[in-house]
Amino acid sequence: MPATRAPEDAYTAEPFVPAHADLAALREAAEGCRGCPLHRDATRTVFGAGDTTARVMLVGEQPGDQEDRQGRPFVGPAGKLLDRALAEAGIDPGEAYVTNAVKHFKFTRAEPRKRRIHKAPALREMTACGPWPAAELALVEPELVVVLGATAGKALLGSSFRVTEVRGTVLEHEIHGRPERLVPTVHPSSVLRAEDREGAYRGLVSDLEAAARALP
Repeated sequence: MPATRAPEDAYTAEPFVPAHADLAALREAAEGCRGCPLHRDATRTVFGAGDTTARVMLVGEQPGDQEDRQGRPFVGPAGKLLDRALAEAGIDPGEAYVTNAVKHFKFTRAEPRKRRIHKAPALREMTACGPWPAAELALVEPELVVVLGATAGKALLGSSFRVTEVRGTVLEHEIHGRPERLVPTVHPSSVLRAEDREGAYRGLVSDLEAAARALP
């Protein structure tokens, strides 16, 4: 059974991750995660969602504002763009499993009651949350992991990861004790921020096409 409380300064979700649980039980347990201080300001835990027998798992950085409010990953503008890019690349979004390396929304505000502005999670926060994506990987057992953006890459592959150096290529790497095949690409939110949005979108689709080709 998961511990009901653990010191947040320990920075690990491990005490909250139940052993031998299915995804439904993991999702329920994650609601009570206090493995780091990020839960204090977030509305809720945002766990992974999608096909539990998916061949492809997509791993982003962390929930955004809309995800935090709705409790599901990739439901905001970046998620809609990702679904369109996946479909164009030949990967059915409905047959994928989507999740984030960090399960709580980290943000700042310029002023009280103003819009919440995304803030990248620190390495210790990504490390603290690691037991959750490790458990998801072990249960879904995807044939391919698509890494969305630099922060997700650092969480899974270490601080030396550079998405611009390896995007669109097939990597083989041990993740949380499991040998995995991965294709890194940019986070879809970066496409929305790009000056040349169409060019950035075409690059994302190209990387996802490489992922589609890499499936057995």
